Amino acid sequence: MARYAFSLDLDRCIGCAACTIACKTGNDLADNVRYIAVNKFMRGHIPNLFGSFAHHRCFHCEDAACVQVCPTGALSKWNGLTVVDAAKCSACGYCTDACPFKIPTLAAEHVSKCIACFDQVSEGAMPWCVQTCPSQALRFGERARIVTDLQARRATIKARFPAARLYGETELGGLGLIMLLLDQPQVYGLPENPQVPLTLTVWQRAIQPASVGLSLTALAVTGASFIIARRQHLREHARNHQTESLDQIGKDQK
Repeated sequence: MARYAFSLDLDRCIGCAACTIACKTGNDLADNVRYIAVNKFMRGHIPNLFGSFAHHRCFHCEDAACVQVCPTGALSKWNGLTVVDAAKCSACGYCTDACPFKIPTLAAEHVSKCIACFDQVSEGAMPWCVQTCPSQALRFGERARIVTDLQARRATIKARFPAARLYGETELGGLGLIMLLLDQPQVYGLPENPQVPLTLTVWQRAIQPASVGLSLTALAVTGASFIIARRQHLREHARNHQTESLDQIGKDQK
């Protein structure tokens, strides 16, 4: 089975935001909904200024906290991508709390996030953002190839950006969005070592098993009640049948 991923080369990104417009238009998103945000920033002092662009979008984590906490199966993994079935979403908001990158939001009573243009990709086409990127900062394909290409790119820019690194190669089981950063993750507002939130750990180890236990207990009680009621009904039916038989015998003797 293929495992897909996006690559984002921030040395090539020109901050044009064509990806955000293409995503919004191609996916026919509502005015108040967007899957991608691009923000420019600058730090340092003249003449040592450093400027780049921070992208806020789904990282398609392999160990996706949002998928793990979703009680309805609305969020799931498909070939390395985190996809959404809006029809299954109950708008509980667990995914918005669990995501270490704070990506999912709720809109129109269901979870809202990038689904990697699932319909197009599943038919062999490229996501809208990748199709429209004029500088080829965004690419999409087999994850292994994506990682190899970005490692090669990192080697070519090391002289200009000594702190350049790949972000997403191993984090959270390997992300489905791998970024070539020009500086440390915190400069881009990213966690150095993203972790599954403690609340999710508690959910998995205590609350979720307890919920299952309660469900099994309820099922056992219901089953026991049914068995008892069934036995009582059979005994009552036998008594009635016995009474009717005795009555019939009495009538026959008369």
